Amino acid sequence: MTPDFLLILSSCPDAASANIIAKQLVEHKLAACVQVSAEITSTYIWEDEVCQSTEVQLQIKCLACQYHAIEQLLIQLHPYEVPELIATPITHGLAPYLTWIKETTQS
Repeated sequence: MTPDFLLILSSCPDAASANIIAKQLVEHKLAACVQVSAEITSTYIWEDEVCQSTEVQLQIKCLACQYHAIEQLLIQLHPYEVPELIATPITHGLAPYLTWIKETTQS
C-alpha cells in the first residue's frame, strides 16, 4: 500500500536558502507546511574527506503524489550539487491534521 502523506527531510547551508525553498514549496501548493530548524551540525563524507558544517533542516509535510514535483523544485532551487532528499511515509497522524495537508496542497 502506498502512503498518502510524506514527511520529507532536506538540509540547506543556511536559513536564507532554506526559507526560499520553503516559501516556494508552500506557494506552489506542493507542501502544506515546511519547518526550517535552528542551526545543526552535520558530519559527513564528501569527496573522500570527512567534513563538518553548519546547516538548517527542512521538514516538508506533503502528499505522496507531490514527491516528484517537490524533488524537481528542490533540485532547481537548492545550492548543493547533491541535496539531501529523504522521504518518510506518514502512516499515522491526527485525522484533522492530515485532512489539512490534503486540503492545503490541492488546487
